[in-house]
Amino acid sequence: MSAAFPARGKRKPERIAPVSIPAPRHLLAFHERIRLLAGWMLACALLAACGPLPNDPYPMAERGRNILYSSFMERPKHLDPVQSFSENEAVFLYQIVEPPLQYHYLKRPYALEPGVAASMPVIRLFDVDGRELGDDEPERVAKSVIEIRIRPGVRYQPHPAFARDESGAPLYLLGEGAWAGEVADIRSPMDFAVLDSRELTAADFVYQMKRLAHPRLHSPILELMSDYLPGLKSLHVALAEENKKHPDAWLDLDLFPLDGVEVIDRYSYRITLEGLYPQFLYWLSMPFFAPMPREADRFFSQPGFAGRNLSLDYWPVGTGPYMLVENNPNARMVLRKNPNFRHDAYPCEGEEGDREAGLLDDCGQSMPFIDEVVFAREREGISYWNKFLQGYYDASGVSSDHFDQAVNMSGQGDVSLSDDMAARGIRLVTSVSPSIFYLGFNMRDPVLGDVGPDAAAKTRARNLRQAISIALDMEEYISIFLNGRGVPAMHPIPPGFFGAREGEAGINPVVYEWRDGRARRRSLDEARRLLAQAGWPDGRNARTGEPLVIYLDTTSAGLGDRARADWLAKQFRVLGVQFEVRATDWNRFQDKIREGNAQMFFFGWNADYPDPENLLFLLYGPQGKVGGQGQNASNYHNDEYDRLFDRMRIMPDGPARQAIIDRMVSTLQNDAPWVFGFYPKSYSLQHGWIKNRKSSDIVRNGLKYQRLDIATRDAARLAWNQPVRWPLALVALALAALAAPALRNWRRHEQATARGEQD
Repeated sequence: MSAAFPARGKRKPERIAPVSIPAPRHLLAFHERIRLLAGWMLACALLAACGPLPNDPYPMAERGRNILYSSFMERPKHLDPVQSFSENEAVFLYQIVEPPLQYHYLKRPYALEPGVAASMPVIRLFDVDGRELGDDEPERVAKSVIEIRIRPGVRYQPHPAFARDESGAPLYLLGEGAWAGEVADIRSPMDFAVLDSRELTAADFVYQMKRLAHPRLHSPILELMSDYLPGLKSLHVALAEENKKHPDAWLDLDLFPLDGVEVIDRYSYRITLEGLYPQFLYWLSMPFFAPMPREADRFFSQPGFAGRNLSLDYWPVGTGPYMLVENNPNARMVLRKNPNFRHDAYPCEGEEGDREAGLLDDCGQSMPFIDEVVFAREREGISYWNKFLQGYYDASGVSSDHFDQAVNMSGQGDVSLSDDMAARGIRLVTSVSPSIFYLGFNMRDPVLGDVGPDAAAKTRARNLRQAISIALDMEEYISIFLNGRGVPAMHPIPPGFFGAREGEAGINPVVYEWRDGRARRRSLDEARRLLAQAGWPDGRNARTGEPLVIYLDTTSAGLGDRARADWLAKQFRVLGVQFEVRATDWNRFQDKIREGNAQMFFFGWNADYPDPENLLFLLYGPQGKVGGQGQNASNYHNDEYDRLFDRMRIMPDGPARQAIIDRMVSTLQNDAPWVFGFYPKSYSLQHGWIKNRKSSDIVRNGLKYQRLDIATRDAARLAWNQPVRWPLALVALALAALAAPALRNWRRHEQATARGEQD
């Protein structure tokens, strides 16, 4: 009988259907964590490998380019030169439009020079009979005739308003050409297909002056200028009537004359002012008097444009070194070099120390030096500061939050750059602002004022004001509350203005004495002596023994915080005088000032232009708040001072004017209607790769003078922003440590499976 036996050799395994065996839940979670960590590590590695500056906030295309990076915190409201009057707007506008005059970039005291004008204006003075006068007869001047000649060949930036078709008609003017008014895809004037330009003419300046009277615009200087140029008032009335008839139509200002302003020829125009107003030349350095091409005004007036932010308030047009090419006020604004800008030479002279500071190295070189300026909106100071330290902003202000990190202060109040900032090649740039903050005495107050029944009473009140002026230690105030960012004021005129004396000749001898080559505040013993002479020995009335109480009137937030009030109380306490703060709301405080019911108050004034008249008028009698509703909040009145002011304000700068200013200042120092507080000092930091940067709140068109060392900036950014890779190594080790048990378990599982299969 035969039997079947299997063939000899290796047994062939049976085919078994696969069975899914679920892994334990904790093992799946563990594997998931491993995958996530591995993915994160890979992402970090890729980020570190994507370039040398993984934290660069700017587009890759901008790297290595001649671009200055800055920032802004508050969006500009007006960029139309007829309406703009704010510092945050001036940062942009002064780079785009060009008034006839400008300030010399380096000289101090500030000096006017031709901007887009070919030379300084020619001024002719006439009396009421039309007879021409010399400069030595200012009191007889009835009219001032100012003739301005502009540079020929100056051209506007490229702009669609200047584009024309083959027939010469405007290319982008609805109803006058083939254009149908399509603006669906237009976000800025730069989006139009054709941009063109034309030469600047004198008529453009006259057109802009007419816009000061435009009823749909609100120029902040219309009322002021109407006093000297009455034609603006009559033009405003005529335009308002026309606007009522055609409220939606464009007002062609060429159809309306402006009395007192006329075009002489293509490059010259004439302005006739009532009386004598020498300060008018300072206004000719402001955008209010920059040119406005009629074409641009007409272009932006078209239907549908304003709703898309296509307006002069968003897109100013000018002949300046830069033009606005991007305006996203919530994120970013960009100025780009105007390709039509003429040759403009960097100055070859300045003030003492400018040559040593390298500010004359580019003498005669053509400006502007920088191709583009990018302004990013920063809402947080910490982010702004960190980007500056990383080299992504080229300059920075110095806030109180970062003051100690940036600056060292000595016991004498001297300020120097911190070692950390100096090691980075950062430089500290300081300038005294054209401003003054002061504590005013109400001269109508029965205790502190000048209203006593006789000369003896007025003298006692003056001695009291002088005693308080000595006792309030402004040096200490500046050190404690301003981090040293201020200069004790000796009188109303800030440094850098004509009339401001320096050194020993510039001190207030009532409050200071000159010792060891510097001004030293007089002692408290001197203040106590004056207090006793005022009839308040040790702070008590010499006859009745009642205590002297001094009140500071302010708003609820006027002092800033309780610490300042406590400091003031301490200053008075050393004299034995009681001090109280009378805080109220803003409207009530204003009523007190207008009615002359305050006793002391804290005020400040920012000069509109660098002329002593703009500060000294704050104590001019006819400007008194009570009666005159002017800016003389102290209601100070001195007949001699007022007579001197009337002479000084219409005089040209020179020795004769300086002598009168010296007499006026001496009168103020003796009468002490103010505690002359301090001139604020602006501090800014700049990286070493910025050249030719001289800080000033008066010279606002400074971007064209500045230059960048791009190679130095790129090297610094690379050194300061290297990616930190050691955490990746730690993550790798952690991943390995976490993965090792899983790997061992997996190997055991595989080995066990293999043994099972063999069995």
